[in-house]
Amino acid sequence: MELKFNVQTKIQKPVEEVFKAVQDPDQLSGYFTNGGASAPLTEGTTVEWAFEDTPGEKVGPFPVKVKKVIPNELITFEWEGSPGRDTLVEMKFEMAGPDATIVRIAESGWEENDENLQRSYGNCMGWSQMVSALKAYTEYGINLRKGAYEGLYKASEKQKDSTKQTARKEKDSRID
Repeated sequence: MELKFNVQTKIQKPVEEVFKAVQDPDQLSGYFTNGGASAPLTEGTTVEWAFEDTPGEKVGPFPVKVKKVIPNELITFEWEGSPGRDTLVEMKFEMAGPDATIVRIAESGWEENDENLQRSYGNCMGWSQMVSALKAYTEYGINLRKGAYEGLYKASEKQKDSTKQTARKEKDSRID
């Protein structure tokens, strides 16, 4: 059995506006990557996403390796879905009228075992939340993420260590 999933929603905004809300780091950080997005999702780049739902506890940054971008149609990237293994995320944007866009997100590539099945469930929930937050943000200017997950999720020790290492590297680069 291949571990993969798809989520989707329809957003009552033009495809160009919805696509930009995902590709642009400032907008993306306004409803999803609340710990920051380092750069636009541009083909061939690696950007970093972080999440900060519990004050003082940053999760990430996570490297997002952008594989393909077709403006207003597609963004694909790979990121670490499980320790040492990347998964593929495909975001498709389909015009459903002059002021409507269907956003479909699929993720695949987990090694098939019970631990990764649970990870895939978590990511499926996360992408479902992301498309709902994208809808609220683009249609109404509302940040659904604000306060929604505070205290509900804890960074794993690995994530905390990764965040500390990144902070040390940033500090060291400023000293040089």
